[in-house]
Amino acid sequence: MLRVLLVGLSAHLVCMAAGLPAFAQEATSPATDVSAADAQVLQLTDHLDFESVSNPQISPDGEQVLYTRRRIDKMNDSYVSTLWLMNADGSNKRQLMEGGSALWSPDGSQIALTKRDKDGKTQIFVRSMQGEGLLTQITSYENAPRSMAWSPNGEMIAFVARVPAKPAMSVNLPGRPKGAKWKEDPVFIDTLHYRQDRVGYTNGGFDHLFVVPTTGGTPRQLTDGEWNVGNRRLSVIAGSPVLSWSPDGQTIAFDGPGKAVEIPHFFESHINLIDVDSGEITRLTEGDGHPNFVSPVFSPNGNRIAFSGYTAHNTSYPVADLFVIDSAGGKPTPITSELPDGPSDLKWHPNNRRVYFAMNHEGARHLHQADLNGNVEQLTEGRRVVRLTSISDNGRLAVTFGGPQSPRAVAVTHARARWQLNPLTEVNADVLFGKELGEVEEFWIESEAETGETARVQGWIVKPPMFDETKDYPLLLSIHGGPHAMYNTDFNFTFQEFAARGYVVLYMNPRGSTGYGSDFVNAIRHRYPGPVDYADLMNSVDEVISRGYIDEDRMFVTGCSGGGVLTTWVIGNTDRFAAAAALCPVTNWIGMSGTTDVVGWLYNFFPAPFWEDPKPWLDHSPLMTVGNVTTPTLLMTGTKDIRTPLAEAEVYYSALKMRGVDTMLIPMPNEYHGTRSTPSNYLRTSLILRQWFDRYDPAKQEDE
Repeated sequence: MLRVLLVGLSAHLVCMAAGLPAFAQEATSPATDVSAADAQVLQLTDHLDFESVSNPQISPDGEQVLYTRRRIDKMNDSYVSTLWLMNADGSNKRQLMEGGSALWSPDGSQIALTKRDKDGKTQIFVRSMQGEGLLTQITSYENAPRSMAWSPNGEMIAFVARVPAKPAMSVNLPGRPKGAKWKEDPVFIDTLHYRQDRVGYTNGGFDHLFVVPTTGGTPRQLTDGEWNVGNRRLSVIAGSPVLSWSPDGQTIAFDGPGKAVEIPHFFESHINLIDVDSGEITRLTEGDGHPNFVSPVFSPNGNRIAFSGYTAHNTSYPVADLFVIDSAGGKPTPITSELPDGPSDLKWHPNNRRVYFAMNHEGARHLHQADLNGNVEQLTEGRRVVRLTSISDNGRLAVTFGGPQSPRAVAVTHARARWQLNPLTEVNADVLFGKELGEVEEFWIESEAETGETARVQGWIVKPPMFDETKDYPLLLSIHGGPHAMYNTDFNFTFQEFAARGYVVLYMNPRGSTGYGSDFVNAIRHRYPGPVDYADLMNSVDEVISRGYIDEDRMFVTGCSGGGVLTTWVIGNTDRFAAAAALCPVTNWIGMSGTTDVVGWLYNFFPAPFWEDPKPWLDHSPLMTVGNVTTPTLLMTGTKDIRTPLAEAEVYYSALKMRGVDTMLIPMPNEYHGTRSTPSNYLRTSLILRQWFDRYDPAKQEDE
């Protein structure tokens, strides 16, 4: 019997120590011994020194760049974000202060940022960029402000924050003695969506729009009612919508329903304008079939608004297009059609005639521009992941970009530079100095499922450093989450670290992945997990095996979220595998429908509610195939996970135990969705996977 070890290490659904078993202690594991050769490759402990850069904001005059630099605080097992400033050519780098989400004021004399106040709550601050850099706290809001946007005159900042709702019910307990310490009242819930992963449970409330003077003062609430400012992505309860001021400072554009909505309209979103003085709301877009229009951005002259979205659809993942509408009203004009994936990071060119955007396509993410006649041009190229964050008044773009062997860096690019991307930061040069990384090879295959359906499928192989094709290596297959997500060619520490330990890492995008057009992403509609995504995974494994350097008895399976779903589906449909690790899986769709925070999304995943037609809900639940499983299987989910709750892993674990299959359950402490949002849990997750696979690796058993 051929046995394959499949590994999926992504933590998405759509897709971040006490009590652990003794085998998870690194000091006792022979797998963690470091030889002289090991010192020249990536080590797990290098993760503690690894840093990231994000959110580069170019000054209005195009001369300076703010960016956020995040590192690990080893003593407190947490991440720390600091704001840095440099010239637009990368010179004169210096740290400003702790904080994040920085934005330049329109005249470049100040920045707004978020950081924790003395009570530990995230608030908005304004810092002068002149003189001694006076810092002023301008909000003291109970709930963290989000989605900051400066007014054109620099006198106000708009933001979104949650406004508590009146309780659905209350009780006055009789007989309570004065000063008695009785338990708190329960939460009274009467809404469909009342919890969110990494937010928790809520007793009600809605996101609304505020403005606050940049000199400080009391925020003024502009919107109210039983509806949310911002698109309800996945129908969760809190988001970070785009807010855009008109150049005259009179109105703010935002997305969201603009009024109270009921089931099944929770995905509906429109482009709205609100008068800052009167609070009067004007809806610019209309449409039937639950349209979803998001991310409005005023043109520099205020005549038009660009946004992305889609109209009526009957798919599980509608691919968005770029639209433009006159700010005075009228019919939206679609600027693009049939894109491989939706446009994001929208920015107007200063000439008001072009819109820049970023888009995922075939494992990469690149800058594009579209003119008002619908002519689309790709501006950057190569195996890169480019994210657009800001534009200066003279048309310079600040971006981040990374590649398979290049961690993310900040760059500034523009038309006169022919859109070249030159790294202005190298925050991990010290960590990677002298280390040999694994080569990343791209491949494509024609994949055919048992149903006869075929597709061209893309994947990548990460080879161990000092790779020798005459040797046999173990294989790790990484299955991404989502399922509507896309593995890309950005630098991946986890994959490189596994490769450094001698594994060939395989990651790929099966049908259902984004970035390949509507037909590809919706091929799993009403049948996930199922025949086509399973076939793509197995055919990709076979492709790598055919190259002759894989030991077929030493190949391993894991994945988190959607990757956990497919991991349990795979081992229920084949006995090729030596061991599996399903992280944050869904195993029972009916059970999940009442415990997840994405109820609306889930009910859209099957043709009818389960009480009308339970068959597809059951046919595509991995729990229904658990009787076929012989693969030793580890299950791990965060104890706070309310996206794919722990019960999904527990029910599968119990079934395996009843059947006598080798299994282990690990509720990861202090984690929401995913198992590695804190630095130490990242290390634990890696070590646990490593040692679980070692238990069932024939070569490891021979060594012992």
